[in-house]
Amino acid sequence: MMQLRFHKGLYSSEAIDAAVTAFEPFASFDRSEESEHRIIGLSCRQSDDDEAVMAGEFSNYVLGATVDRVKPEGQKS
Repeated sequence: MMQLRFHKGLYSSEAIDAAVTAFEPFASFDRSEESEHRIIGLSCRQSDDDEAVMAGEFSNYVLGATVDRVKPEGQKS
């Protein structure tokens, strides 16, 4: 299981929720929190999937979803 840490001041919980929903068919997740971080444990459902690659894609999704939530209304990516 890969463990990913997302700083609460940088990444929105809504973006993490959206990523978990999008990746649910491909991975299982454990969640926990520390004072400044949301921690996501990610484990691929298929044994032949690369967890490091999946974790990178998941992190990119969280980043993109966070940016989409904070950009000014009407501004395109």
